[in-house]
Amino acid sequence: MSRLKDKFAALKKEGRAAFVPFITAGDPDMETSFAILESLPAAGADVIELGLPFTDPMADGPAVQASSVRALKAGASTAKVLKMVEKFRKKDKTTPIVLMGYYNPVHAYGTAKFVKDVAQAGVDGLIVVDLPMEEDEVLRVPARAQGVDLIRFVTPTTDDARLKRIVADASGYLYYVSVAGVTGTKAVPEEEVRAALTRIRAATNLPCAVGFGIRSPEQAAGIARIADGVVVGSAIVGRVADNLGHGKERVVAEVLELTRALAGSTHAARHGKVPA
Repeated sequence: MSRLKDKFAALKKEGRAAFVPFITAGDPDMETSFAILESLPAAGADVIELGLPFTDPMADGPAVQASSVRALKAGASTAKVLKMVEKFRKKDKTTPIVLMGYYNPVHAYGTAKFVKDVAQAGVDGLIVVDLPMEEDEVLRVPARAQGVDLIRFVTPTTDDARLKRIVADASGYLYYVSVAGVTGTKAVPEEEVRAALTRIRAATNLPCAVGFGIRSPEQAAGIARIADGVVVGSAIVGRVADNLGHGKERVVAEVLELTRALAGSTHAARHGKVPA
């Protein structure tokens, strides 16, 4: 069974894009973070990207960097994140979870042990930001043997020759980075994304989700009309930061309110209307 494959296939039949929220595991603490995680599907999440906290998240902008700092300060670790996923899976057997992070924690944990424990916990895919295609065999091969997809990036600077090599061994879905730069710092150039997706779809049948720079329900709707998935991270972790000091319930409620708005716009986008 592949939860990712099944989810994207079901959404395609329904004629809508996936809404994919990103949260950092352990932000602002493990208890609050899990409360958010377990509530995301009911708020409209189709796939969840769960950030693995790391000290040097160089591809991330200030909001996600700060979320990693908060999580690590609160005691988050790779082992605790996997326990969080195990706990989530006790109630939710269907929502795909993709761990997103950097290779250093994977290497420190031990790659073989990592992929085995990830699969056992109920993780469906991995996004490793600093592991390029030329070097990802070290993780991709053992992960695939465990039934876990390694999600590859396509960027605005990916040429046709490289795109062909990326899709050759890709699985799960592709993650199109809509802007050059770090997460959450620039607006999405919608027409450029449209042209890029046309080129990507000519090379593969894999679903393609778009992230980096999507912050509002209106932006989410615009991308949902042309992409297979809409990824929002910085705006969501920013909502966590905005409500620090107001208690767990307030943080969870604010994050879920934004999630519902983004998911609603994503899901309605292809049907001619966007919720207010």
